[in-house]
Amino acid sequence: MCGIVGYIGKRNATPIIIEGIKRLEYRGYDSAGIAIINKDKKISVFKEKGKIIELERALPKPSETAGNIGIAHTRWATHGEPNQANAHPHTSSNNRITLVHNGIIENYKNLKSKLEKSGYTFSSETDSEIFANLIDFFLDKTNSLTEAVRESMKLVEGTYGIAVLSNDSPDQIVAFRKGSPLILGIGDDEFFVCSDVSAIIIHTKKVIYLQDNEIVTIKNNTFEITNVHNENIKAKVSIVDWDVSSIDKGDFPHFMLKEIFEQPTTVKNAFRGRIVEKLSTVRLGGLNMTGEELRKVQKIQIIACGTSWHAALIGKNIIEHLARIPVEVEYASEYRYKNPIIPIETLVFVISQSGETADSLAALREAQARGARVLGITNTIGSTIARESDGGVYIHAGTEIGVASTKAFTSQVTILSLLAVLLGRMKNISPVYGMEFIKELHRIPDKIQRILDKNDEIEKIAETIKDSHNALYLGRGVNFPVALEGALKLKEISYLHAEGYPAAEMKHGPIALIDENMPVISIALKDVIYEKIISNLQEVKARNGRLITIATEGDNVVKSFSENVIYIPETVPILQPLLSVIPMQLLAYHVANLRGLDVDQPRNLAKSVTVE
Repeated sequence: MCGIVGYIGKRNATPIIIEGIKRLEYRGYDSAGIAIINKDKKISVFKEKGKIIELERALPKPSETAGNIGIAHTRWATHGEPNQANAHPHTSSNNRITLVHNGIIENYKNLKSKLEKSGYTFSSETDSEIFANLIDFFLDKTNSLTEAVRESMKLVEGTYGIAVLSNDSPDQIVAFRKGSPLILGIGDDEFFVCSDVSAIIIHTKKVIYLQDNEIVTIKNNTFEITNVHNENIKAKVSIVDWDVSSIDKGDFPHFMLKEIFEQPTTVKNAFRGRIVEKLSTVRLGGLNMTGEELRKVQKIQIIACGTSWHAALIGKNIIEHLARIPVEVEYASEYRYKNPIIPIETLVFVISQSGETADSLAALREAQARGARVLGITNTIGSTIARESDGGVYIHAGTEIGVASTKAFTSQVTILSLLAVLLGRMKNISPVYGMEFIKELHRIPDKIQRILDKNDEIEKIAETIKDSHNALYLGRGVNFPVALEGALKLKEISYLHAEGYPAAEMKHGPIALIDENMPVISIALKDVIYEKIISNLQEVKARNGRLITIATEGDNVVKSFSENVIYIPETVPILQPLLSVIPMQLLAYHVANLRGLDVDQPRNLAKSVTVE
C-alpha cells in the first residue's frame, strides 16, 4: 500500500528518498511526491500523478532540491481520485506543516468541519490533509512540533503512519504511528523513517519498529521516542537479517517470475530445521505452547485474506486429515463484525504475508479480546501481527516483491502441513505414517523444480488463452482451493475475469457458461476422487469447453479430451497443492506478460493492505 521514506543526516536527502520509494513501488501506488527542507531552511514540495519516473521528470535541477532532510511518499488512493492535488506530501493551509500519511482517518469529516471554523482551508479530497492542519492548529498552542503531534493523536480516530516536517523546526523530523507500520532506521550519523524495511536496507540493517501510539523525534544527530502520554520509551534495536539481493530481479524480467522460481528453495526453508525425524514429528517452538496445551486443542480457526485465505483452506484439509481436529476458515474482513463464536480450547491462527494486513490485525485483536490464544503465521519479522500474537511461526520465504503472492503461498501451505504433522502425531497418526509424510515433504522442492522446467511449455499454452475474456478453474477436494488461487492469480495480473469452482458443482449453474470460447483450467490428479473429476471434465468437453488439464505424470486418459495437458509429479494426495499451484502461477504470469501488462504492479492492487 502507500509507502513512506524519510531521511535526516549529512547527505543530500533527495536521491536517498527517491531511491527509497522506488524500492516500495511493488506495494502498489498511483502517485508520488517528496518534500525537502532546502538550503534556505524552507520546505519545498514536489508531487505528480503516476509513476515515480513522472515525479523525477518534474523535479527542478539538483541544486534546487538539495537538502539534508526530506520525506517522500507513494500513494494508493483511498479518499479522492489519483491526481496531483491528492498526492502526498500534504501541507497545512499556511504551508507551515508538511506531512506524508499511510492509513485512513475515520473522523476526518468532523475534524475538517472544526478546522474550517478555525479558518483553515483545504485543497485536496484526502483525509490526510486534516492531520496537517490539525498539527498546525496545536503548534500555535504548544510551540513544539512533537507536542502538537501528541495533541493531534488524541483527537484522530483511524490508522496512520506519518512523518512530519515544519518550517518552524527545519532541523527535525517527527514520525508517529497507530495501526500503520513505521520503522526508524539507524545509520552512521544519519536516520531513516520508512514504512517498509526494503526502502532502507541498502543503508542500514539497524532498525526500531515503532509501536502503536509512539512518536519519534529526530534532530541534532539523535532521536527520542515517547508515547501519546509523553512517557519515554526505551525501544529495542533489531538487526534486519535480509540479503539485499532478495530485492533485486537478477536475470529475471519480473519479480513475480523470480519468486515463482525461488519456490524449491523457499519451501525447503519453511521446513528446514523444524523436522524431528527420529520421532517422526515437527518442532515449532515459536508457538509458545506446551505439548499438553496442544493436545487439549479441540478446534482451530484460521483467519486470513486473499491468497492467504486460500492457503488456509488447504491447511484445513491437511489438518483435518492428519489430526482429525475440525478447522474453520474465516475471512479476516468479516470476522470481527460477525460476533464470532470461539469455544473453549479453540486455537486461532492469523495468516498474513506482510504481518500488517489491517483486516487480519483487527481480527487478531478481536479474537484475543474474547479470550482466545492467537498464533500468527507471517513472513515479516518484527511485523505488527508477529509482535501482537501470542506465538507463531515465520514462513521464511524471503522478501516477496511481486504484488501477486506466489512463494509466500507455498510457504504458508508448508507451515500448515508441519502444524498438521505436529498435531497429528499427538492425536491420530502413527510414527510410520508421520515419517512417510515427512519424507514426501522433503521431496517436494525437487518436484517443484521439475514443474518449473516446463516453463516454456506452459508459456505456449498461455498463448492459446491470452485473448480470452473469461476462464473457469475447476478442482475438487484439497485442490479446490488451488482452483480458487489460480483464478485469483489470473484476475490479479491479467485483468481477465476468472472463477474458481468445485468441479462437481459446475453442473449446478456455471456449466451454462461453457462454450468453445471458454478456457477451463482443471486439476485432475490421481487420488480417491479421480474418476469423479474425469466425469466432470467430460461434461465440459461435451459442451466444447477448451480444457487445459493439470494431470499426474503418466496419465494418458486426460489426453483424449484435453486441448492441453500439463503433467506434474505424483505425490501423496494431501500435498498435491504444493505442486498443482505451480502451473497455475506460471500460466497467469505468462498470460499477463503476453498481454503486455505490468506483472509486478497490477493496477488498483497493493502488496500490503494496511486499511480496512
